Amino acid sequence: MTQDSPLSGFPLRSYDKLRYADTDRQGHVNNAVFSTFFETGRVELIHQLRQVAADSTRDFVIAKITIEYVAELLWPGDVEVGTRVIRVGTSSIVVEQVLVSEGIVHARAESVMVLTDTTTRRSTPLDDRSRSTLESLR
Repeated sequence: MTQDSPLSGFPLRSYDKLRYADTDRQGHVNNAVFSTFFETGRVELIHQLRQVAADSTRDFVIAKITIEYVAELLWPGDVEVGTRVIRVGTSSIVVEQVLVSEGIVHARAESVMVLTDTTTRRSTPLDDRSRSTLESLR
């Protein structure tokens, strides 16, 4: 019986290399770096949306992030971040992510991102094209 990859069901993937500078005194990759890896995954999502609905007057901001640290991560190595949309609201989305190295889940994250008008700095509704693209990444 084969087991599914921990990245199964995550349509967006991003990759990064662990750096020696990422480590703490115990030799672990520092917890703050995990946030950077998850950011890379969210930026991939935002980049895809900009390809569909380029509008310089609207941009996503992160309103909330929760990170669950599952297993220690040690240098050297590479990481892969899986990203998917789990909920699409009127002007916000919820994004689920997983951080994997050598087939092991090291962390999970859930983020709320809000689409804002860059002039008023207030939330603004998703357009139909963006909504459709986001739904396809569930």
